[in-house]
Amino acid sequence: MRQIVLDTETTGLSAENGDRIIEIGCVELVARKLTGNNKHFYLNPERNSHEDALKVHGISNEFLKDKPKFAAVADELLDYLQGAEIIIHNAPFDVSFLNRELQLIGREPLVHCVAKVTDSLMMAKEMFPGKRNSLNALCDRLEVDNSGRTLHGALLDAELLADVYINLTRGQNSLMMDVGGGAVQTSETEPLIDLRMFELPVLSASAQELDAHEKVLVTLDKASRGKTIWRLEIAEIEKCS
Repeated sequence: MRQIVLDTETTGLSAENGDRIIEIGCVELVARKLTGNNKHFYLNPERNSHEDALKVHGISNEFLKDKPKFAAVADELLDYLQGAEIIIHNAPFDVSFLNRELQLIGREPLVHCVAKVTDSLMMAKEMFPGKRNSLNALCDRLEVDNSGRTLHGALLDAELLADVYINLTRGQNSLMMDVGGGAVQTSETEPLIDLRMFELPVLSASAQELDAHEKVLVTLDKASRGKTIWRLEIAEIEKCS
């Protein structure tokens, strides 16, 4: 499935109170790789940005005056997003603005166009409970270079979020690695390697590693206010013993 990492900049914080989208940035991933097939729009919101919003994105009202309105780019945007998984940091915010823009031109909400919406902020909160999970914080934590991000910009932020998302979801795709310098073939005509032929060593955790692990469990327990499953199970076992 195609994945589109999407970000918006807006005139303010509330679509319900009349704020509008001024910029949309989209980055395409296929098989977890950047394709270069990106989309970027500046839009005339037909209203001025709030002063606080200007400090965040730095896009002047004057600059946007000759830019197209959302209605003029809607078909191109929806065709691009069609059937894809959309990845957004703090998805409810951006989706609410996109849905409002679509409503204003008589179109259906975004969910009718895309396969699914994934909120990378929720993913990050589950992986790093109790920590800051802004885009800048995640870039620092996951060693994604964000040195060029002095102001928020939809396309730049989408590109950074694509790197962050790949790092958040990075894992071992397969145990079928190169053996003896040759790539493992997985076609029907070539047999897969039987991993039972390898004796895998068992590495026990050191005392320092066990201590670090326990500290992480304590942090998770605090973040969930004592409702982590393993703590509850241990308490139940101790009660019965």
